[in-house]
Amino acid sequence: MRYCGRDFSAAEMQSICALIAENARFNRAQLSRRVCEILNWRRPDGRLKDMSCRVAMIRMQDDGLLQLPAPQKRNNNGKSYRRRTVLAEPKPVIEASSPKALGKLQLSPVSTRAESHLWNEYIDRYHYLGYKPLPGAQRRYFARAQNRVIALLGFSASAWKTAPRDLFIGWKPSIRRKNLHLIVNNSRFLIVPWVHCYNLASFLLAMAARRLTDDWQQNYGYRPALLETFVEIPRFTGTCYKAANWTYLGDTKGRGKLHNTAVLPQKSIWVYPLAKNFRHQLCVQFNP
Repeated sequence: MRYCGRDFSAAEMQSICALIAENARFNRAQLSRRVCEILNWRRPDGRLKDMSCRVAMIRMQDDGLLQLPAPQKRNNNGKSYRRRTVLAEPKPVIEASSPKALGKLQLSPVSTRAESHLWNEYIDRYHYLGYKPLPGAQRRYFARAQNRVIALLGFSASAWKTAPRDLFIGWKPSIRRKNLHLIVNNSRFLIVPWVHCYNLASFLLAMAARRLTDDWQQNYGYRPALLETFVEIPRFTGTCYKAANWTYLGDTKGRGKLHNTAVLPQKSIWVYPLAKNFRHQLCVQFNP
């Protein structure tokens, strides 16, 4: 059985069920950490993958394979993001002939709870997809000019499978499962609607690509090798990604990130190498 990118054997499932039965006072967080320790399920930097484990156990429960204790706190996943503040209210229109005309541009990662709420609010109010929690390892950024928010970018876990991407890389399924974390998805990109600037989108994509590997190394202990993104068609054409030297690989089949049976909009697939030897990094046996 496969959950959250990991195969679970029958013996492992029995161990998880026995752990739950023997530790009736454990909450879900404690159980997920203990399961990770038993299965040695870790991130590339050695930390436990307890969040992925918790999600996996919830899905196992949904499939009737085990029974977890009731959650201690409710989360807002799947609910609309209702937070509204004056900080994210529409601002006066800004027009510029080029990114340099906006003044010094700064790309700063989200680092506080207040910034996290503000980033979520901007995305929910002005991005056509609205706000949803980003999956897996992630980094979110504000782009500012003269202390004014002009754009937001979000990077998170890559898609499990995508035929054009996987063919482009040329990896085997077993290696893909081990090295998938080396691909990062540009899952959100928003230029706020009151900013109009020629070439700003491709300029910001280049800025983000230059600093993302260092930020990822600092937070997760490894450097990603490839960026990917999915551009909904016909809503967008991917012009800014083409201008930023991303490579178009083809289109999805409209079956979603996890290749389920839901009918979703088709999207064009774009990638950007973060290392010259990205194929070598993605196709070799990864050794944390």
